[in-house]
Amino acid sequence: MTTIKLHNTKTRKKEVFQPLDPDNVRMYVCGPTVYDRAHLGNARPVIVFDVLFRLLRHVYGPDHVTYVRNFTDVDDKINARAIENVGEGGDVNAEIARITEMTTQWFLDDMGALGALEPTQMPRATQYIGQMIEMIEKLIADGHAYAAEGHVLFSVESYKKYGALSGRSVDDMIAGARVEVAPYKRNPMDFVLWKPSSDDLPGWDSPWGRGRPGWHIECSAMSYELLGESFDIHGGGNDLMFPHHENEIAQSCCAHPEGGFAQVWMHNEMLQVEGKKMSKSLGNFFTVHDLLEQGYPGEVIRFVFLSTHYRKPMDWTAEKAREAEATLRKWMAYSQDFRPGHPDEQVVEALADDLNTPKAISRLHELAGKGDYEALYGSLAFIGIDPPEFYKWVEMQSANLRETADSGLISDWELKLLNARQAAMDTKDFSEVDRLKAVLVEAGVEVRMSKEGVELIPGAGFDPAKLEGLG
Repeated sequence: MTTIKLHNTKTRKKEVFQPLDPDNVRMYVCGPTVYDRAHLGNARPVIVFDVLFRLLRHVYGPDHVTYVRNFTDVDDKINARAIENVGEGGDVNAEIARITEMTTQWFLDDMGALGALEPTQMPRATQYIGQMIEMIEKLIADGHAYAAEGHVLFSVESYKKYGALSGRSVDDMIAGARVEVAPYKRNPMDFVLWKPSSDDLPGWDSPWGRGRPGWHIECSAMSYELLGESFDIHGGGNDLMFPHHENEIAQSCCAHPEGGFAQVWMHNEMLQVEGKKMSKSLGNFFTVHDLLEQGYPGEVIRFVFLSTHYRKPMDWTAEKAREAEATLRKWMAYSQDFRPGHPDEQVVEALADDLNTPKAISRLHELAGKGDYEALYGSLAFIGIDPPEFYKWVEMQSANLRETADSGLISDWELKLLNARQAAMDTKDFSEVDRLKAVLVEAGVEVRMSKEGVELIPGAGFDPAKLEGLG
């Protein structure tokens, strides 16, 4: 059996993965709060842990792996969006139901387009309110939580290991966190397990009055209900390490001290766009849907994500997308016999080494160079890139883009480049050829030059306007 090694945030080292029960390997990953489209950063943990899910299924068998990823469908951000949409006097609860249903489906559609398998279980927080109330009651009974003014708060001082995951002291966390100051808190770091709800907002009856759960208790209750008091892997972005994951550990371990909660903690690094933090003010904020609408196929987006190791910051750039598309186009052009075999052993070994996707991709280049198309296509399918689907997109995209481009525009540029190359052969000065190629690449066109001639292939980001009046 393949030996899997994973970097465990809890121990800060790479360890051999030893499941609690090889017949029931269990993983929980924090899912989205559903009030809007998933942005590009939201896709990174989905793709990272989808690769891990695929690897675990390959090693232990599909029937022996349970992957849970939740939907947070009760949250102040959702409430705020609903109030904004309906205005004063509108039916906020009806709007919340509409928003959460719609955006949940958007998320599933967009992540499916990126090749992500659906998890085994996809619980919604509102389906587990009863379990959350039960857990809160136990925490109060055991002296780990207290009720105050319609709120219930977790007492951070009651859990001596608080801060162990993120490696921070409580004093450091108070200094570095946006701690909500409230007169009913015994300690500034105490966090909300339950809060009161007004009549116009979602709420459930509880021993502390009508209210709704805090964010952190949701994941603890759902993971306990679906995976038990101890399970194998808990994953998410490193922005969730504190306070969300730290709080999950505290309340779960105090509610179920006989269990160990998650044995392995995994965190992916954050994403940038063109070297900068993604921000609407900078104009570099993209949703997954935006990129799909711009013509980027899900396989290209996924390939770009997999090209960077999950524990390193990732930079999405248009250039990387162009390179990924060109690579996949080249690989699909070798053969259209997409009968994938088993994944290549070295690709599996790379993924088993803490999800080393860049090493796996390097091996794919080797397979392509050797002409081992069966292993190449089998390995692509294994990492979630579907060769037949991408090939269909290539054919459709080429036809559509040539139709929509100005008639003769591509042909004109093919002739320009051909003439420039012929002149360069005489003068040995290829600067004009390089200039024309650079313009074409910037416009989203793949340039293929051979002894037989020049072929220009519009890609996903093709912009005809960038070619007009130039050259």
